[in-house]
Amino acid sequence: MGSGWSSEEERQPLLAPGLGPAPGAAWRSREAAAALPAAAPSPGRVYGRRWLVLLLFSLLGFAQGLVWNTWGPIQNSARQAYGFSSWDIALLVLWGPIGFLPCFAFMWLLDKRGLRITVLLTSFLMVLGTGLRCIPVSDLTLKRRLIHGGQLLNGLAGPTVMNAAPFLSTTWFSADERATATAIASMLSYLGGACAFLVGPLVVPAPNGTAPLLASENSRTHIKDLIETVLYAEFGGVCLLFSATLAYFPPRPPLPPSVAAASQRLSYRRSFCRLLSNLRFLMIALAYAIPLGVFAGWSGVLDLILTPVHVSQVDAGWIGFWSIVGGCVVGIAMARFYQGYAETNSAPPVFWGYAVIHVVHPDLFEQHHTPAFNHSDIVRLLYSPGSVPE
Repeated sequence: MGSGWSSEEERQPLLAPGLGPAPGAAWRSREAAAALPAAAPSPGRVYGRRWLVLLLFSLLGFAQGLVWNTWGPIQNSARQAYGFSSWDIALLVLWGPIGFLPCFAFMWLLDKRGLRITVLLTSFLMVLGTGLRCIPVSDLTLKRRLIHGGQLLNGLAGPTVMNAAPFLSTTWFSADERATATAIASMLSYLGGACAFLVGPLVVPAPNGTAPLLASENSRTHIKDLIETVLYAEFGGVCLLFSATLAYFPPRPPLPPSVAAASQRLSYRRSFCRLLSNLRFLMIALAYAIPLGVFAGWSGVLDLILTPVHVSQVDAGWIGFWSIVGGCVVGIAMARFYQGYAETNSAPPVFWGYAVIHVVHPDLFEQHHTPAFNHSDIVRLLYSPGSVPE
């Protein structure tokens, strides 16, 4: 019954009766074995050196964020030392986002040439950028141009240190370590910008506008010397990282750590077109880019914004530092808390309340300006980066 639905070969038993195999089974087995390619080593081996690679890459991201946020926290001192205007300070911060314009070229280089070539080029751009800022010239106009050029070169390093963390974690780490490695590499870049809020104001004093002319000139020279000390220190740190990367930063491990690392990737053009046609990816990208871009641009000129309301350079630095550090902590905590509501496909009321307070509070502050800025607004700033998707 049903013999018309199957062939004679399909009706043969899987295991033939008797001690020996079915007629022709041994030949078919040898033929199939000969047709198979040679067995390749099974992917899944991890190496201890992966943590050294992660450390070098994370420190490079830390240095890039530190150099990018050099001038915003000390904008009052930079005005007196180098004659910067408000436009100059804003442009110095803007060179970081401008450096992301050729990001697709860096991603293509990462896909075609691997981690080592891309990271070496990135660190070399940082060496050139920090070196330009340290060239001793007496002409303030030329000095300002060199500083702008240095900030642009450092901004060109941003696409790699900000975007290559998932690529590095997939290349070097197993599946259960990948999220941790990506978080570490991404977090260090933000912490570099956060530490710049402390290093600058704590090392470089704010100018004293009430001092006599002679004392003001001495103060200007002293402030300029301290700023140059910070610039030389950053240049030395970047050179050290470049030397370490040049000495040891392999493009990939001898054996891939996971199946994902060993899998064949799509071509750059094909994958780019597929991402642009994926509506869900575009929504996630916008949800990440809009709040992060607004906050990063705003925090870079935080001292410039707070100076008219008589917030000191040191206080503005502490506000910027805790806004980034607190935002990282709050963002992770909110993500962990929201994970319990993922199956319900609806946001809990606490998140709607958080969004309302975050939007309404600035308007209330504008209408009722009180000296409570250093209390209520600092708290709000701590939660602002927490709205950025992790």
